[in-house]
Amino acid sequence: MKIGELARTTGVSVRLLRYYEEQGLLTSYRTAGGHRHYTADAVTAVTRIRSLLAAGLPTRTIRDLMPCFLGDGPVLDACVQGHLETQLQDLDSRMADLRHARASLNGLIDASTRASTPSPV
Repeated sequence: MKIGELARTTGVSVRLLRYYEEQGLLTSYRTAGGHRHYTADAVTAVTRIRSLLAAGLPTRTIRDLMPCFLGDGPVLDACVQGHLETQLQDLDSRMADLRHARASLNGLIDASTRASTPSPV
């Protein structure tokens, strides 16, 4: 299938499909005229890429995980379980850092609001 058809089928822009290819996440072959063509399994590959991106994984990690899918579904080989758990721990840590930053920012806003509010006489 041509890149435009893959884009329509998956709902992913042509530009993004090209980016996936540049990152080594998606492969195509070129016609004699230089046009990109994708095999039928490209739809599955794009769906997998999108699900891994939605999980917060960077493209360099996704590139390593793509060969580890089992069958046509979203199931990954057990050998990557540890890596996925590490990614989850990193995400939990970033979320905790964001909660702390949010609480600090709220404290600054509250203190500033109190300081700028005139006292009742």
